[in-house]
Amino acid sequence: MLAHELRRFFFPTALLLFACLPQAAQSTADSSDQPTRQQVLALFAEGKRLDALPLLEDLAQKNPQDSDVLVALAASLVEHAATLTAANQAAQERFRARDLIQKAWVLGNTSPLAENLRQLLQELPADGAIKFSDDPAVGQAMNAGEAAFARRDFDEALKYYATALQLEPTNYSAVLFTANTYDKKNDFTKAAEWYERAAHIDPDIETAYRYYADMLARQGNMARARSLLIQAAVAEPYNKIVWREIRAWALINKTAFNLVYVGIPLPPKNDPTYSRPPDLSPAWRAYYSVKSDWKKGGRFSKQFPREAEYRHSLAEESEALTAAAKVLEKLNGDTKAVKLATDNPTADLLLKLYESGLMDPYILFSLGDEDIAKDYLAYRASHRDKLETYMDKFVMPPAPAKP
Repeated sequence: MLAHELRRFFFPTALLLFACLPQAAQSTADSSDQPTRQQVLALFAEGKRLDALPLLEDLAQKNPQDSDVLVALAASLVEHAATLTAANQAAQERFRARDLIQKAWVLGNTSPLAENLRQLLQELPADGAIKFSDDPAVGQAMNAGEAAFARRDFDEALKYYATALQLEPTNYSAVLFTANTYDKKNDFTKAAEWYERAAHIDPDIETAYRYYADMLARQGNMARARSLLIQAAVAEPYNKIVWREIRAWALINKTAFNLVYVGIPLPPKNDPTYSRPPDLSPAWRAYYSVKSDWKKGGRFSKQFPREAEYRHSLAEESEALTAAAKVLEKLNGDTKAVKLATDNPTADLLLKLYESGLMDPYILFSLGDEDIAKDYLAYRASHRDKLETYMDKFVMPPAPAKP
């Protein structure tokens, strides 16, 4: 992901939210011939980061506690690094950006831009380099294209990306950056074609979907942007950048995505209130009985003979929640216990997941701990449609109606 993101680091929606944050304390510069803090940050928000860089350096020197300025300076340094031909100098720029973003984080800046940039800079390799290809000629063309893009010479950037694609037609970054450059040129038809081409080259990378969604959101096509963000989440559900972008989409549309979670009660020995709702306790007993069988009864070793140690798995959690849901379904159909399950929010949600056939996607998205996440790739390979349906029905709010 690092190569696809950090050299470009183009987050339109996140930048919109960043620009709307309350302004921090003013710079100490009062001279009328000096740009104001707001003017410098506005220049940065327009994407003119190389122009903003020396002004941000001045602001940061005068007020080193201004976290918004530090974030903008860090992002501008990342862009400036793309223009440097000496690899060690470019690496030093990125390392300095990483230090600045960490300082801004300590100062309390948790804007989407700060969060995304911090995540990406933490992924820098030890040498600070960003690699686009194993072919040196492709890498050289990509670096030249990125330098041109940073200078906002978009036509020159497109020529270099085209050179890279002649040498390596399936280079994801070259296709993605071609799309993004057309986007910046406001040639949205070509940008859409190239974004779709990037997603076709590798549908399991989220970046093309997200960039495409950003472009469409800026045009007011929130419904299509929503669909693309669903595809981004299915591509990389454990990438926090995806969820920040979904949150940004929701905020712009004055709504929120749903935090879907079935709160299963703790087992009796850990929860003194466990037996108080006797009507539903059989369901939770069924859940923990299955869990025990997997962990202590040898089910895991039979299901995963190649794995030496027990781990929490999709198969275990799915069987346990399904067992609980079947008991709830039976209770719900009992004339002596009418609506016992559906009157309980936790039980009602579990029943809806079970009846819709989307229990597994729920587990992978909402319960995807480090162990369960190991089962995601195999599941996505054959159930992509179910993952997208789950996001559509349970997580993403509907797009606003067109006026």
